[in-house]
Amino acid sequence: MFKINDNYLKLPGSYLFSNIAKKVAAYSEAHPDQADQIIRLGIGDVTLPLAPAIIERLHSAVDEMAKQETFKGYAPDLGYEFLRTTIVEHDYQARGCDISADEIFVSDGAKSDSGNIGDIFSVDNKIAVCDPVYPVYVDSNAMSGRTGVYHPETEMWSDVIYMPCVSENHFCPELPKETPDIIYLCFPNNPTGTTLTKDQLQVWVDYALKVGAVIIYDAAYEAYISSENVPHSIYECKGAKGCAIEIRSFSKNAGFTGTRLGFTVVPKDLKCGDVSLHTLWARRHGTKFNGAPYMIQAAGAAVYSEEGRKQTQEQIAYYMNNATTIREGLIDAGYEVFGGVDAPYIWLKTPNHMKSWEFFDYLLEELNIVGTPGSGFGPSGEGYFRLTAFGSAENTKKAMERIRAGKVSGK
Repeated sequence: MFKINDNYLKLPGSYLFSNIAKKVAAYSEAHPDQADQIIRLGIGDVTLPLAPAIIERLHSAVDEMAKQETFKGYAPDLGYEFLRTTIVEHDYQARGCDISADEIFVSDGAKSDSGNIGDIFSVDNKIAVCDPVYPVYVDSNAMSGRTGVYHPETEMWSDVIYMPCVSENHFCPELPKETPDIIYLCFPNNPTGTTLTKDQLQVWVDYALKVGAVIIYDAAYEAYISSENVPHSIYECKGAKGCAIEIRSFSKNAGFTGTRLGFTVVPKDLKCGDVSLHTLWARRHGTKFNGAPYMIQAAGAAVYSEEGRKQTQEQIAYYMNNATTIREGLIDAGYEVFGGVDAPYIWLKTPNHMKSWEFFDYLLEELNIVGTPGSGFGPSGEGYFRLTAFGSAENTKKAMERIRAGKVSGK
């Protein structure tokens, strides 16, 4: 008889955002008169349409597929050179990072790469994650059998090194006492919306080089950075090419959540003994992935055009204005608030010692606002809550008006 991967049976419940969707759907069904009033500030999905320069290039690329002389079939394994070269020029060389086009692997998004990158590592590796953390890092390693046993009472896995990120340490992870093999870092951080300075990130690069660990660096939100001392790429740090893999996305900087595009940087200098991780990822990529569609990659290149950069920056500014609205609204209402300066996420302490899911229920049932419980991101997220700036300006302002008038004070 066939056998299953029983590591899936160890996973606790459903994916966080699936649980939220189910709770919202159940509430809407039970209160149909309130369904249209619900403001969704939970999932990190963009709401503005693709910028005109991107749409124009997307349309022309579709037209190319209708002509014999410009038709495209399978994409090159690493992605089209026109996109990889453009990425290197604008995202790396412009910031003094020595990354080449053949170290860029184009994919269908950062979530896919975050979940798949573990394929090239032994199941015996010990992972370290910030806590709270984007659930995909831990869940994908659990599916591979790398996390040990899940303990419901602590909401922790036995073989995972948790690095608490809470207000007491300014949401900056401390170097772990137990030595990890793989370290997951995400900055600007999801869910806390906080960042590391270049000097703070350099400490992690130096540590990884010292202990022989690899850093999986999720930079999906780098476009939202406005502070001068916050690095946009880990490769701005000395020695990072010898210890770090960087994952990027077009979803949040250019609105590609529905069109799917991202890339991962695997430097050729990154090795395990004599084995190149670049070679391993190239083998995995070529075997299990057939490439993002030509039309989407062409649209991705348009993001870097003069008009594309201008238009996407306007969209980022729109979302960051929402972030300011949320920050100021919550502070006015008496909440303790973090993030929302270099990231589109606002992280707040729940009022009156409420549990994260209790506060979720309060916002949904009393104010018709959907957010994300901090405990869904890990045990250190208990007592915190995440709101996103990706809604419309109108709904964002309306949500803050409801919170200011709400029954629960943040004080």
